[in-house]
Amino acid sequence: MVAERDFKDFMAEVCTSVAVVTALADGLPHGTTVGSLTSLSLRPPMVTIALDRRSRLLAVVRRTGRFGVNLLGAGQAGLAAVFASPAADRFAAAGWETDDGLPRLRHAPGWLVCRTERLVDGGDHVLVLGGVTRVALAPSAAPLVYGRRAFGTHCALPHHAPPSITDQIAAFAR
Repeated sequence: MVAERDFKDFMAEVCTSVAVVTALADGLPHGTTVGSLTSLSLRPPMVTIALDRRSRLLAVVRRTGRFGVNLLGAGQAGLAAVFASPAADRFAAAGWETDDGLPRLRHAPGWLVCRTERLVDGGDHVLVLGGVTRVALAPSAAPLVYGRRAFGTHCALPHHAPPSITDQIAAFAR
């Protein structure tokens, strides 16, 4: 059996995008931070997220059959921390509006509207498969990522030109 600590340490090395998943029920917004957003399918467009079984948001998603995905930018680590906390009113510190019947964070650079296609049990979490019905993106913002137990952002590696044919022939001749 794998020790929980060993598994957590391994997964800490995996960088993930950071998003706040939201839903609306009885006029009240619900939301939580996730690092489990993954593209599932292009045709049709689908994503997956994983929500803790005990999550209030999961209960709302089950009931309404819809959720929004607010992809966060590099300057939004504080917002990610608020939505990951046990705070009762996470939306009090966030500028948000209703968009397509779902809570949308005003300054999140990416936005998806999803309908719940399927729920799959997975240990202490439930995998939510969502059909994407709408996309909005402001690609100028650097993405917020989480890895090694810290928030950061992605930067491209420097581009290295391949060696010239002359250098390749010289290396082969050695």
